Amino acid sequence: MEQNRWGVLYCPKHGLVSPRKRWEKIEKCLKENDILYDFIQSENSASVERLVNMMINNGYKTLVIIGGDSALNDAVNCLMQAGKEIRESISLGVIPNGVMNDFARYWGFKEGELEQTVDWLKKGRVRAVDLGCIRYTNKLGERCHRYFLNCVNIGLIASIMNLRRQTRRVLGSRTLSFVASFLLMIFQRMEYKMDIKINADRIKRKVMTVCVGSARGYGQTPNAVPYNGMLDVSVVYHPEVTQLFEGFYLFLRGKFLNHHSVHPYRTTEIEINEAQRALIGIDGRLMNTPEGPFKISIEQEVINFIIPE
Repeated sequence: MEQNRWGVLYCPKHGLVSPRKRWEKIEKCLKENDILYDFIQSENSASVERLVNMMINNGYKTLVIIGGDSALNDAVNCLMQAGKEIRESISLGVIPNGVMNDFARYWGFKEGELEQTVDWLKKGRVRAVDLGCIRYTNKLGERCHRYFLNCVNIGLIASIMNLRRQTRRVLGSRTLSFVASFLLMIFQRMEYKMDIKINADRIKRKVMTVCVGSARGYGQTPNAVPYNGMLDVSVVYHPEVTQLFEGFYLFLRGKFLNHHSVHPYRTTEIEINEAQRALIGIDGRLMNTPEGPFKISIEQEVINFIIPE
């Protein structure tokens, strides 16, 4: 395998632009930049890990995911299964094409700026980034773990993110889908009994939502940095209805932490001893709810990610 040949995985999404036309535009841009690449398209989200593993095993040193946060999540989990020597020889890049592209947006990659994105990827500036890791026991009693680039959500926001994925498929717009999801949340469970340990603090009370972010966490951990070896945590108690709308306004303005119901922390590990009936989302996708207590920690600078100049 030529060292400069990319392995490109296209994860199409449903929207106003057909997947075929979207790929034709990307293909044209790659050829205009004289990129050597081999291309494969995922059949569905369940096939992404299989195809990424195939590219790793075939010796590609640059993997470019044309997809969103969930596809990137699958890719980093495949890389973490590979040996350290193999993982350190591979660089991961992204061309945003998902329902949610929060991690790409953190670095300045935008879905509508394809030429700029390809130019940055071609220059190959690499930064080692952190991964969060959730360790839990599943319903079969098996010990499991899952890595994440962006965040883990526990509670109401996990429900909203799930609604947002569904509404964006219909509405197309990122902002409209979030507004619609926020309005629909009045039909969701608003509080969850939780028992959480963060550093020396123990939180035992009803909580609306918790976000544990290695990056910005869809605006809930806006100060998080994915290369400082730390996790940012936002714990949100249930505000009054008027305060809820104030929180929504601050969220859209990027000032989420200014709301008095939001309690921020910074840590290397968080223990969740109880999160009664709360949904859990990882990088924007719902995961099977763990059975019993679980932990979330950070592993510093373990993935080589291609970033802008």
